[in-house]
Amino acid sequence: MTEKNAKPVLSEREQSILRTLVDEYIREGLPLGSRTLSKLPGVGLSAASVRNVMGDLEEQGLLHAAHTSAGRVPTDNAYRLFVDSMVQYQAVDEQAMDSLRTGLQSQLGRDQLIARASEYLSGFTSMAGLVFVPKPVDDIFRQIDFVPLSEQRVLVIFVINEQDVQNRVVTLDRDYERSELTEAANFLNSEFGGQSLSAVRDTIRTSLQELSSEMAEQMQRMISVAGQVFEDGERNVEAVHGDFAVAGQTNLMACQELSDIEHLRSLFETFNSQRDMFHILERSLSADGVKIFIGAESGHQVLDHCSVVTAPCEVDGEVLGVLGVIGPTRMAYDRVVPLVDVTSKILGTALNFNR
Repeated sequence: MTEKNAKPVLSEREQSILRTLVDEYIREGLPLGSRTLSKLPGVGLSAASVRNVMGDLEEQGLLHAAHTSAGRVPTDNAYRLFVDSMVQYQAVDEQAMDSLRTGLQSQLGRDQLIARASEYLSGFTSMAGLVFVPKPVDDIFRQIDFVPLSEQRVLVIFVINEQDVQNRVVTLDRDYERSELTEAANFLNSEFGGQSLSAVRDTIRTSLQELSSEMAEQMQRMISVAGQVFEDGERNVEAVHGDFAVAGQTNLMACQELSDIEHLRSLFETFNSQRDMFHILERSLSADGVKIFIGAESGHQVLDHCSVVTAPCEVDGEVLGVLGVIGPTRMAYDRVVPLVDVTSKILGTALNFNR
């Protein structure tokens, strides 16, 4: 048995059988038995010999038995070994290249480029395509005003940057008089006006943690209101610090491995939560080329039966964004990985001219 997280060392015969099995399973989606595998081109072994090799691979955690068949299917560890050292990547076909070059032109607006790139990724892979482009600078807090409503609800009017006015309703911990809300707004504007939103939130969080009985009641009240408002604002307005697009989520409904209704519901909720998607893509912003998360490697339980293939959009060493696809672990890595890589380069060039 191999140690946990250690990569198995396979003989040439084991590598050949595993590569053939993974290729065939990705193509057909059916568990494979030794007899079926022995008849495939290039195997050249008897069913008994193949059975022995498959048994060794199963002991090493690379194969497991399917629920409905005596056949075997690859584990996430097998996919990891496959993409790291066995897969033979294909060149992106000319038709897809022409579509990408034509569709992702630099004269298009930023929003159009991001939306089109996610649609192309989805269309070419029949999976979900995602694109995230961070904001070049953090938003600046300019001014805030409160308008009392009813039942502890308050209308918050934010002025961000120079002209971006955002309104939302928040529920506070008690009813506040108009004079208290005016006092809170004056406090926030005088203390934090001109600072970045992230800096304001960090300061308020620290202040909330340090609230003590020695602090004046008025100061406690102002910081408490500020904490609720800015935390609520982070959830509702700035879930993603940049532009995000996703396309083709419904493609995943056709994947047999992801067809469980409850799992699909959780998966779609994750797509709708831009913050979760942002966290996944953010990990690839500093990656050197294509990054592949298989199963639990994504760090999100809902994606345990998925693979995420991402690549940063980089120009002259500067990362302008990141894109990728989400699909079943049984995806055609040989075709998907080059497509993600090429799309990231073409989108990066277009975004660079678009700035």
